[in-house]
Amino acid sequence: MNEEFILALDELEKDKNIDKDVILDALEKALVKSYQKNYDNAENVDVMVDKQTGDIEVFALREVVDDVNDNINEISLKEAKEEVDSNLEIGDIARIKIAPKNFGRVAAQTARNIVIQKIRDAQRDSVYGEYLDRENEMITGTIQRQDNYNLYVNLDKIEGIVPLKEQVISEEYIPNERMKFLIKDVKNSSKEPQIILSRSSENLVTRLFELEVPEITEGVIEIYSIARESGSRTKIAVFSNDEAIDPVGACIGYKGARVNSIVDELQNEKIDIINYNKDIEEFISNALSPADIIEVLINEKNKQSLVVVNDQQLSLAIGKEGQNARLAARLTGWKIDIKSKEDFDKMTNEEIDEILGLNQDSQEVMLDKDLLENPEDISDQMVEKDEQIIENASDEFSNQELEDVTSETLNEIYENDEDSLKNQIDVDENQLDEVYNDESDLIPHREGDQEDEDQ
Repeated sequence: MNEEFILALDELEKDKNIDKDVILDALEKALVKSYQKNYDNAENVDVMVDKQTGDIEVFALREVVDDVNDNINEISLKEAKEEVDSNLEIGDIARIKIAPKNFGRVAAQTARNIVIQKIRDAQRDSVYGEYLDRENEMITGTIQRQDNYNLYVNLDKIEGIVPLKEQVISEEYIPNERMKFLIKDVKNSSKEPQIILSRSSENLVTRLFELEVPEITEGVIEIYSIARESGSRTKIAVFSNDEAIDPVGACIGYKGARVNSIVDELQNEKIDIINYNKDIEEFISNALSPADIIEVLINEKNKQSLVVVNDQQLSLAIGKEGQNARLAARLTGWKIDIKSKEDFDKMTNEEIDEILGLNQDSQEVMLDKDLLENPEDISDQMVEKDEQIIENASDEFSNQELEDVTSETLNEIYENDEDSLKNQIDVDENQLDEVYNDESDLIPHREGDQEDEDQ
């Protein structure tokens, strides 16, 4: 090799951003392997490439010893001092310059291969870095071919892959046709980066709306959530940060131009654009569009809802094979049960509570319409609660302990939940009566109870 080789490396460093030192280091290591392979030699060698001239030097590496037992890898101290370096000592490594026959030809071929490989590596890393920064972006590509599993797309610099799970079953992919894809993932490999594309992702619809609706890019309109069953239907919830701009109308566009452009790109997939509302009942009603909703009952604690619709609207609200309700649930993040008005009117409060996930163990106090109409029922329930607590309190003591019971003790018991008052002491009915009668003046009373006694 010569200076022209070094100049070529300088050009590569400038144009391809490939470090010259990296190439030379890789070349030196490769030349060591080439020497050992082509010359069938077991000796240790080192190869150096001059960074200025491109000259190559090969050195045999031998350990300095007193007595030589291995002529290939060892050298005597006397010989090392005389022929190599007078400063060498026992245990040092002597570097003996050698000139293998025809090694220049081997070196040239090796250098060529190394440079080609490093150029490929640099291009691979460059493409990987470029597309890694574009994950979750939309890109336009040209359909190349399709096999049983993957769709292959020409992205100019590299080939993208659309796995079967990222394809849309109802779509037809025609060679040389240009389509838009979402960059789903970027994977590096020894050969070239793998650019995983998607046609089924919800984010592809988001990117299409950002492309067609400038107000979204500007931040005036925002996409709250999106739910998609690719190839069939998508629901998208939007809201406006400017009261003067209708978010749904802006997304639809003049005479439907904006949304129709998206529908065309998705090969006639249906798109429902709805208003997001902070009021969850209203949001759920909107999400079930185009059905008309009578009433929405909710349980915010576990995000469950019961939706009531007219009998004629039931099938529309549920949708074909449950699709409308399914997408609405995903869009809102709530579980949605839909009942017709006729079925709802036949339901008991217990059945409604079960659908909403409400039960007797709930810490929330739920007052139904019957209790509100009959307040005395609430008072009766509270009295029954007090009597149960008193019974449980009596279980805490044996006959020998009753004399030591104080009002402070009973007050403490009264304030605790009855489920925590359990023990192994058996008290018969006479003992319970005795506790209740003898200590009644110690039992704390609610104000309502005291008024009843005074009367």
